[in-house]
Amino acid sequence: MPKTKRFQKISLTQTKKKGLSGKQQLVEDIRSCVEKYSQLYLFSVQNMRNNKLKSIRNEWKDSRFFLGKNRVIAIALGRTKEAECSENLHEISKRLKGQCGILFTDKPKSEVLKYFDKHVESDYARSGNVCTETVTLQPGPLEQFPFNMEPYLRQLGLPTTLQKGVVTLLKEHTVCKEGSVLTPEQARLLKLLCIHQAEFRVTIEAVWEKDGGFEDLGNGRMLEKDDDDANNKSDDEDME
Repeated sequence: MPKTKRFQKISLTQTKKKGLSGKQQLVEDIRSCVEKYSQLYLFSVQNMRNNKLKSIRNEWKDSRFFLGKNRVIAIALGRTKEAECSENLHEISKRLKGQCGILFTDKPKSEVLKYFDKHVESDYARSGNVCTETVTLQPGPLEQFPFNMEPYLRQLGLPTTLQKGVVTLLKEHTVCKEGSVLTPEQARLLKLLCIHQAEFRVTIEAVWEKDGGFEDLGNGRMLEKDDDDANNKSDDEDME
């Protein structure tokens, strides 16, 4: 029999990959910012959260952020002294490693450093993060959870049961130990327990000024980090 078409999913949207044109546009945007703004800051991000970074962007609407595509950004700035589009920009390029980005702004240096030094927000840890403290639950009722969550809590590893409709922990249970790497189940439990073990932080690593001045504020930390998997690509591949 022919297959029914009644339940076929039909996409109502079409998206196109930006490809080469998108990367070329990114290069042009970055180079125009080099001409427009007086300072460029290299920053790294710990425990990346898109919503928190978006709120920072909203506070800095008179500045420009570029995050991701490290190799394309490096090409835009110039990867070597001979290729750089302005003096000493290659110093920024060679530090573009891992979870990082660049900020163009005209704000005073003291204001930039003060803002990011103080801007730290706690958040829930994700699987793969290192546990910052040991969390142990004592036996007894867990009244913060509704009765219908009991099977899910058992699935996550908690020794629970229902007693008179109340979720009850049968014995002492260690959710995680300090220094250990969190599993997906442990991360979900910590979130259910409303326990934060991560910090969203943006750290200024280096600053470049339009007169060619450059200062490494991270004491070379960015140079010591492992680059992303794209490191083994050629420059031509990045622009394809």
